[in-house]
Amino acid sequence: MDTQTSALHEVRLDHVVSLLARSTARSVIDLGCGSGALLQRCLESGAFDRLVGLESSGVSLRNARERLAHWLEQPEPRVQLVRGSFQEPNAACSGFDAAAMVEVIEHVPPRDLSTVERAVFEYFRPSFLVMTTPNRDYNPLFGLAPGELRDPDHRFEWSQARFRQWASGVAKRNGYRVRFGGIGEADPELGSPSQLACFERID
Repeated sequence: MDTQTSALHEVRLDHVVSLLARSTARSVIDLGCGSGALLQRCLESGAFDRLVGLESSGVSLRNARERLAHWLEQPEPRVQLVRGSFQEPNAACSGFDAAAMVEVIEHVPPRDLSTVERAVFEYFRPSFLVMTTPNRDYNPLFGLAPGELRDPDHRFEWSQARFRQWASGVAKRNGYRVRFGGIGEADPELGSPSQLACFERID
């Protein structure tokens, strides 16, 4: 991860924690928690009573356990790590005030997006969900060629218009409101390097 990308990632994590805290959520699940960086920030903030990280990669979970060892070893830990996929219904992922999906949706094969939608928005149904994903429109400012992706593991990267179209459809189909934003220094024409959707369940 180069310096520019690393700095953006730090800003992104801080922004997401701030949004989660402002939502007044007390329980948060990080869907695709990776090595636990967002969970660590949530724990350090002291704003949440219960945190769960869901991750399918055994290597990432091992790294998360090492990162979060201090909190996991407490007599009554506020954080738990679960191995699994956010594409599958899982009782351990339901009943949370809020959820985060930080730079994970672009790793999903497009054919599986409907499966993710059903699991996350029909089965897990958090009251509030923050999702971030790369803004393809911004990629030329990173020096990328047309069609080139920021990471070889990405299955796609959405333009701002395509992300808004998809997220708005998800919200409408599942009883959520959605608002959009950006993270990182914005270009007046191309937008911010990361794009953001905040889903709020309509009860």
